[in-house]
Amino acid sequence: MKLSRAEYKEIVKCTEHLRPTRQCMTILRQRFPNHSQSTLLSIFSLEYQKRTKRTMSWHHAPECIESYYQRYLSEAKARPSVPVLLELANEVDLSPALMARVIVDRFLQDQEGGVSSKQVLNNMLREPSLIPDQALANHVYQCTINDCCYGPLVDCIKHAIGQEAEVLLRDKLKERNLSFLDENQLRTKGYDKTPDIILEVPIAVEGHIVHWIESKASFGDDHSHRTYLNEQFWSYWNRCCRWRDPATCSLLGLLSLGLKVPYRNVNKVLSKRTTFCEHFALHRPLEILRHPNP
Repeated sequence: MKLSRAEYKEIVKCTEHLRPTRQCMTILRQRFPNHSQSTLLSIFSLEYQKRTKRTMSWHHAPECIESYYQRYLSEAKARPSVPVLLELANEVDLSPALMARVIVDRFLQDQEGGVSSKQVLNNMLREPSLIPDQALANHVYQCTINDCCYGPLVDCIKHAIGQEAEVLLRDKLKERNLSFLDENQLRTKGYDKTPDIILEVPIAVEGHIVHWIESKASFGDDHSHRTYLNEQFWSYWNRCCRWRDPATCSLLGLLSLGLKVPYRNVNKVLSKRTTFCEHFALHRPLEILRHPNP
């Protein structure tokens, strides 16, 4: 199932005033019951990250940090049984996990009498029990488990999903007896930046010749594809030009495994004709540049 641009814009509009807590997914699932939770969560996460980038400098201004910290201390003392840090994050529209980072960093400055160690800060956020203040540790834990966009828990989930998607992709390539090299094999050959899969024998996808595959366990919106194009895909293109005939490489397609459908549907990806079905989104770099605002 492919998501139309009109449907995508409708979902994006619905996310504009949502906060990055797990309750937001209940709202999105009720509003868009025909789309998977994975798709909705990925779209919301991408949109919220854009929103955060626009406001991050304001939240990290010294006066804002001090205001948040003093308010946390006051609220935590007055209402010890209430998740005041989570409430504060939602009120000012800042990711709970990022708010926890701000408060713990400020707390460590008081404890250590200066700038806190980044390693110590990261360790405490990953394991709140390391925080000397038990009340603050509980608030940080609440922020971490309730944040669906940022934080160590989200990072672990994203990493696990990405790893599983790559394993499923390799398994399906093997089932179709397609000859390929994966990322680990390419690195042993001395390539430091590689796609997930290099096809030793190219295949046809919607009439285009494909030499390599990059899988992404996230929704493939326009901004993401352009970002990946600049940060990854062009370097792959240059390397492929050395590995393959440049004339053939001019038809190169970029395959991005996105959550337009649940990633577990990867078992439907390879057809008996050794072509990829529409569960993969095909993008060609030159066409993306030629049409920057499709």
